[in-house]
Amino acid sequence: MNKDELRQMLKKVSSGEMSVDEAVNRIKLSTFDEMDFAKIDTHRGVRQGENEVIYGEGKTAEQIIKITSHILKNSAESVLITRLSEEKAKEVSKEIPLFYDKTSKIGIAGKRNENKEIGNIVIATGGTSDIPVAEEAALTAEYYGNKVTRLYDVGVSGIHRLLENADVLIDAKVVIAIAGMEGALASVVGGMVDCPVIAVPTSVGYGSNFEGLSALLSMLNSCASGVSVVNIDNGFGAGYIASMINKM
Repeated sequence: MNKDELRQMLKKVSSGEMSVDEAVNRIKLSTFDEMDFAKIDTHRGVRQGENEVIYGEGKTAEQIIKITSHILKNSAESVLITRLSEEKAKEVSKEIPLFYDKTSKIGIAGKRNENKEIGNIVIATGGTSDIPVAEEAALTAEYYGNKVTRLYDVGVSGIHRLLENADVLIDAKVVIAIAGMEGALASVVGGMVDCPVIAVPTSVGYGSNFEGLSALLSMLNSCASGVSVVNIDNGFGAGYIASMINKM
């Protein structure tokens, strides 16, 4: 939908030819902007509440720059970029203001959102090796305005570390439990809290963990109620879902 079409539609709403609800639905279902290599969903924020996110892996720095620039110009003041390598981040930052975190490979282009610190999302990891995935989840949740509390290296091999933070977990609106190896952390946390738990299996572990598959299967088979599972190493997905739950 271009500006002329939007103007005409608003005139119809003003004159009573079109209802407000009909206009909202038209805007939600508006088409995308076509580029040679991408179709930019500029109305995702209207349709889903949050703007389009760019997945950086597999895209060239030039493609990321063009997509980001288009979104910043047409539909958002900032853009979240996931799985952005340090090398590509350097190239993007030459053209666009960019915050970059090399641990999580998260980039935020344009104006950084003020953190409203809504609710409380607690992110717990089994070990230090899970922090890159945890930071992807944390920075995603913070980008969308949520308060995030980090509990790192509180895995079941030294469960007293987790129990010492029981009051932090109990106070959470939603918990993201991130672990590799056998993925037991999610079940333990799920048995301690009365809020939703989002389990994130990571590819951390020795050979027989099958690059995170063992943790994924353990979390899927958790006997604790209220535990849901995202895909292996999907910190972004966990942070996004946690944000939705936290704002309900």
